[in-house]
Amino acid sequence: MFTGLVQALGTVRAATDAHGGRRLRVAEPAVAPLLQLGESVAVNGTCLTVVAHDADTFDFEAGPETLAKTTLGKLVAGDRVTLERALRVGDPLGGHFVTGHIDCVGTVRDVTVTGDWLIIGFGFPPDFGGLLIGKGSVAVDGVSLTVVDATPDRFSVMLIPHTRDHTTLGAKKPGDSVNLEFDLIAKHVQKLFQRISITN
Repeated sequence: MFTGLVQALGTVRAATDAHGGRRLRVAEPAVAPLLQLGESVAVNGTCLTVVAHDADTFDFEAGPETLAKTTLGKLVAGDRVTLERALRVGDPLGGHFVTGHIDCVGTVRDVTVTGDWLIIGFGFPPDFGGLLIGKGSVAVDGVSLTVVDATPDRFSVMLIPHTRDHTTLGAKKPGDSVNLEFDLIAKHVQKLFQRISITN
């Protein structure tokens, strides 16, 4: 479990395809020494397991299902990624509950600059439209954000200068792909109402 508050930006050192999956090596010298083998880290919002690390880098393996549902298969050496270590009991929850299980890949539709702020519009598959409401929460590449407005296949967010400068979202441009995770509570409520409608 995560909060959607990015703790660091890492740099992809290597991305190697093997046996239907992918191995990623990420560099971030402030985070690497703190990690343990088997620990969960959200990489661009995707929960991955640390399989190796040294003083500066750490490795993850992503399987076919993860590659099919996320943008991790597109990462190349030099790309920047958001990083968050798993939430521990007693840690402050400043964002919202984020599982690290990506629902779908979305696309940046438009970027509007308003002074130091950015308004970014994202497109996504309409099957997920019922999970978003204005002022609700969504995780975009692992960043907990508040929805400004939402339609069945589009939503927008506003980035404050800190979020713009300390995540990868400030560099996004139209056409870029992002990992989307919708609110956990909204998914459970939707499932409950689907069951109720079936039984009635």
